[in-house]
Order: sequence, then C-alpha cells, then structure tokens
Amino acid sequence: MTPAQWQQFKQAALGDGTGDVPLALIVDSPWLPGHLGLNHLDFYLDPDIWFRAHQKIHDEFPGVLFVPPFWTEFGMAAEPSALGAKIKFWPDNTPGETPSLLRVEDIAEIPAPDPERDAFAALTLHRIRMTRERVFAAGSTLPLAAARGPLCTAAFARGTTALMLDLVENPVWAHRLLDVCADFVIAWLRAQARALGPAVEGFLLLDDIVGFLGPDHYEEFCHPLLKRICDAFPARWLKIYHNDASIDACLERLPDAGFHVLNWGKQTPVAEVRARVGRRLCLMGNVNPLEVAVRGTPGQVRAATLEVLANRGEGPFILSTGGGVSPGMPAENIRAMQEALAEYNGRKAAGGE
Repeated sequence: MTPAQWQQFKQAALGDGTGDVPLALIVDSPWLPGHLGLNHLDFYLDPDIWFRAHQKIHDEFPGVLFVPPFWTEFGMAAEPSALGAKIKFWPDNTPGETPSLLRVEDIAEIPAPDPERDAFAALTLHRIRMTRERVFAAGSTLPLAAARGPLCTAAFARGTTALMLDLVENPVWAHRLLDVCADFVIAWLRAQARALGPAVEGFLLLDDIVGFLGPDHYEEFCHPLLKRICDAFPARWLKIYHNDASIDACLERLPDAGFHVLNWGKQTPVAEVRARVGRRLCLMGNVNPLEVAVRGTPGQVRAATLEVLANRGEGPFILSTGGGVSPGMPAENIRAMQEALAEYNGRKAAGGE
C-alpha cells in the first residue's frame, strides 16, 4: 500500500461514500504462502522470502489496498504464545495453538505478558524493525498495527469452549482473564506502533469470538474492553474491527466503542448491516469468502461483487471479502472483483448508480 493508497483508504473510511469505492483485502499467512507456492516455515523464518512474497502480491494486484500492508505475523501465534499457549508449526499450513490455561484461576499466577520480551510477540517486533526501512524503500507505507482482540486471545489461551463456560459459571475469573488480555492487546498495539514508527495512523483488531456471545454477555464482557482499547489510542487514528462470525449482538454498539470500519462475514447481508448502522460505520465487505471467492468461477465472483455493491446503501463503503482472503482464493477471482468494481465505479461516475 503506497501512501497515496492509504489516503484513499482513509478517505473512503471517513467520507460520505460518494466517491469511488476502493477494493481492500486482508491477506496474511493462511492465504499468501499457498498462493505463491511457498513453504510456510520459509515464509515465517526467512525475512527475505517474507518480503519478496509481499512485494510480489503488491506487484500482481497494484490496485488492491492490502490491510495491513506487509503484515508481519506468525499466523495467530503472537497473542496466545505471550500467555503461554503452545504453538505448533507445519510446512504447509498456518501454526496452531494448544491452550495452556487449564484452570481460569491460573491467570493469577501468570506474569503480565510483555510484548517486547515474550514469545512470538517479541519476534514479530524484531522482524518489523528488521524490515521496516526495506518496506519504505519499496514505496509502501506501514500505517496499521494489528492484534487479535481480548476474547480471541483469551480463547486461544484457555480454549474456546472452556472460555464460554467460564463466562457463565465463573464470571469473576472470566473478567479477570479478559482484563489481562485487554491490557496486553493495548500494550501489544503500542509496541507495534513504536516499532513501525511515525507512519502509524490506526489499527486492525480481529476478534471473531465476540460473535459467539449474545447481547447481554456482549455488554458485560466485550463492549467495555473494546471501548477501552479504542480509547487507549489517539482519536485521529483509524480503528478497524474484523469479525467474520456473527455480528448480531455487537453491530449497533461498534461505533460507540470507537471503531470506524467493520469487516464482517458472509452471514449478514450488506443491506441489513447498512440498515442497522446507517452512516455510523464504514462497511468493508462482504463478498462470500469461501463458497464464492474460493470455489466460484470468475463470473460468479463478478456477479456476487456487483450484488454487494448494488446493495451497499448510503454511506462509506470499501469493497472486500466477508472476512480475510481465504486459503485457495485464486488470482483470477481477485481480478474478477477488480473488474466488477471498475465497472461499478465507472457507472457511478457517469451517474448510472
């Protein structure tokens, strides 16, 4: 993402939705090594391979805004590993985590995680510092930090089923665990901002586990933490929230938490999301990421893209898949999205939309 593309993204996110719609995609290691035929371990461990992989997709799709650009990550290992979860690696897949917090009360015995020193968070920060100037020299900017949210981090450390039971059966300790995770997320985003430097102007927070809760549990366990995270950073920062599970319980509350952009899943049609939030959020979505974007033909992708665009409603909008780019999405389907968007923007500029 060039500095000009970042300005385009910000303008679309904070504008009134009357300008051209951009295409932005969340791409990371579940998709990128497979797309380029790389061994996952090489991608994670060799900074030159990692850099050239990102540069190649920027060259292959110059009109796409990748969010975040040149994302330094080890799958989803950074956050859970800082809380002690065991991480397993494979040459042909993303890392997996084994929960280590067997009793929720054990969080009292775990030192507060330190992103500058602990596990894959520390390695991520070192990689950012190693490669930052090379990324800038290639013409890209690094405007976004990124982190899994507190519910997601807690679920990685505790296990999703165990965490859901904790919320009902042991809420006092569930609150304590989630407070630790929220404080770590803030520290982790701040550490990334220091490593990335003054180009940082926002963050991407990813937390699908929020979608497993109903409205009452969202209000008690989630909303205050999401707001705490947003409030910890400058008001001028752009705050992007990703949740491709259910958004029913949280949707109307996300602007109050402090988010500007929502990337959501395939479950809720764009017209319904727009009707519920109006212009209070920029919607970033929502072409079906698996059945259409991965398994569909370019023609089917084109039709689905035009349908999303036709139903986007009034307000700020960024075209994307309904969540991150899923493993196996072929290049021709990304290009089909680009072509459909170019057609839509052309008609819109001519007054036909």
